Amino acid sequence: MAVTRAPEKAATGESPRPSLSPRGLRSRTAIVDAAATMMRQSGVASTSLDDVLAAAGCGKSQLYHYFDDRADLIRAVIDRQVELILAAQPAIHHANSWAGLKRWSEQVVESHRVVDGPFACPLGSMAAELKSDPAYLPHLDAAFRRWEEPLARGLEVMRERGQLTRQSDPDRLAQSIVAAVQGGLMMAQIHDDGTVFEDAVENALLSLRRRAVPRRRTFAAKS
Repeated sequence: MAVTRAPEKAATGESPRPSLSPRGLRSRTAIVDAAATMMRQSGVASTSLDDVLAAAGCGKSQLYHYFDDRADLIRAVIDRQVELILAAQPAIHHANSWAGLKRWSEQVVESHRVVDGPFACPLGSMAAELKSDPAYLPHLDAAFRRWEEPLARGLEVMRERGQLTRQSDPDRLAQSIVAAVQGGLMMAQIHDDGTVFEDAVENALLSLRRRAVPRRRTFAAKS
């Protein structure tokens, strides 16, 4: 019987903020999106609040109405980046068969098959910059687990269906696949060669195949 996973708790343990009006939601989204774009282009440390507010067309009073401080905004950007990743990979929610995993992998590769890159994951770039800061590490951990979750669910379905060995751990396998994506993107960026990323994703699925349950061979009865 498949295990039902409980939803992840908020990484910070904070209480949810009150619901925003449509106008308030637009303002908050504009600030987060502006910060996400600037942090992706220039890095977290080089992105100032003044630059974010200028790009978003908002004032400081609005910023501190929606966010406690700069760290709170950065955590919101982390959340936004994982939302964008999942939105760009809708096939991840149907990766519960070998064909489904193949479609997801093709979608991931295609999203990075553009001229001059990008060969970089915005969430991975933020993690590389913030991984040593305890103010963000729990939130980064929760964000990556949110990315891994649909893969783990699909792999669990495959295990229950008998396509993966009973010893297979869906959570660990999902982590290894996302790790291959991250490592492949980093090496593709270093070598300026997208095929490095494509090979990393393909090899991750080939490695997963080693945990497949062999099909039973059937023989036709002799007449």
